[in-house]
Amino acid sequence: MIKRTPSFAAPALAMAAALSLGACDSQSEAPQQGEAEQSADPAAQAGIMDESHAGEALPDFAITLPDGTEKKLAEFTGQPLLINLWATWCGPCKLEMPMLDQLAGEREGSLKVLTVSQDMQGAEVVTPFFAEQGFSHLEPWIDSENDLGFAYGGGVLPLTIYYDAEGKEVWRMIGEHDWTSAETAEMLAKAGT
Repeated sequence: MIKRTPSFAAPALAMAAALSLGACDSQSEAPQQGEAEQSADPAAQAGIMDESHAGEALPDFAITLPDGTEKKLAEFTGQPLLINLWATWCGPCKLEMPMLDQLAGEREGSLKVLTVSQDMQGAEVVTPFFAEQGFSHLEPWIDSENDLGFAYGGGVLPLTIYYDAEGKEVWRMIGEHDWTSAETAEMLAKAGT
């Protein structure tokens, strides 16, 4: 079931709920890599759907790969886009990554999945994490200045935003979510993916 909240209350309610549902607070000091706890509680895996930003344009920012390749987010328009903000120190984020990799493979050609690290150490921590995980479909995009996190209001990771092919926001998921679930398939179908 997709959770909807009135647009005037959505940001505050979503932020408060996400903090209590297994999300990482990116405003607090990050634990050392490897110290983040992973949630075993299935109830903690329920992120909060926020549709209060529907229609907003894709932010005008660039992201980079560890080799220095830089792309503007607008370069990814033309097909629906799922942007996931995550960090190596965030347990719920790390739990989502294999699911996002699977989703990217299953939806290749109809949905672009961008995982964008908010780690301030950038490639220094992202490259070894990707090497260890062996993802097949994700690329190690980095936003070490946290420009995207700040543009989206900051505070909670993971944060995943779905854009239509024209680069207009449809919804965002605040906190951890099972990206391989029937609920995800329903959310994407309703959004036209």
